Amino acid sequence: MPGEAAARLADRTGLVHHMESMGTVDGPGVRFVLFLQGCPLRCLYCHNPDAIGPGGTRWTAGAVTQEILRYRSFLQGVTLSGGEPLAQPDFAEALALLLREADLPCALDTAGAPHLNRCRAAIDAAALLLLDVKAADPALALRLSGADNRRSLATLDYCERTGKAVWLRHVLVPGFTLEADALEALAALVLPYRCIARVELLPFHQLGAPKWDQAGLPYRLRDVPAVTQEETAWAKEFFARRGICAV
Repeated sequence: MPGEAAARLADRTGLVHHMESMGTVDGPGVRFVLFLQGCPLRCLYCHNPDAIGPGGTRWTAGAVTQEILRYRSFLQGVTLSGGEPLAQPDFAEALALLLREADLPCALDTAGAPHLNRCRAAIDAAALLLLDVKAADPALALRLSGADNRRSLATLDYCERTGKAVWLRHVLVPGFTLEADALEALAALVLPYRCIARVELLPFHQLGAPKWDQAGLPYRLRDVPAVTQEETAWAKEFFARRGICAV
C-alpha cells in the first residue's frame, strides 16, 4: 500500500466501545476483538445494549492498528464487532485494509444492517463475514431486531456474488427462533449459498441481562429461559437431517 494511501486510512476515526485482546469465539483461532459503538438495530437479546447508542471513545484507525499489533505474536486474526461495525463503514474499511497490510485477516461480525451501498467497500476489505441472520422470515426478524431481514440477505447475496466467505450465525431463542417452522425456513434459506462456510447456532442465555439494567433499559426477554444443551443439540440435528452441518 503506498505511503500516502496508508496515511489517509490511518487518519480515519471511529468510535470504539471496548477491546478484547484474546477472543476465541468470534472467528477462526485466537483473535483480537474490537467492539465498535453504534447499531441501527434494537435486538431483544442484545448482549451489548450500552454499545447501541451514543458513546464510545474516538480512535484513529492507525492507533487502533498499533494497539492490535502489540498482541500479534499470538493472534490468528482480528474481528470487528459491536454494536454493528458496518454502522461505521469508513472506519471498518480502514481497519480491515491496514490489518491486511499487516498480514492479520479481519473479520466483520455483522448483521448486515446498514444499506449495502454504504458498506460494500468495508465488506470487500474483510477476509470473512460472521453474518448474524436474525430469522429467515422477515416478520420474525422485525419482531426480534426492529428491522426485517432484507438488508442482511442483500449482504449475503453480495457475498455469494463476490465469493466472500461467510460464517452464518443465528441465535436460538425460545418462542421465537427455537421452533421447527423457523428452523425449517432458515435451513431452506441456507442451502443454496456456496459462500456459507459454516453455520453457528448460538443458544440464547441471560448473561447480558445486567447490562440492560445498568443502562436503565427495559429488557423484554427477562422471563425467557436460557436454551439448554439438549435444545441446542436438537436444533443442530434438525439441520443435519437437511444436509447442513451446524456447530
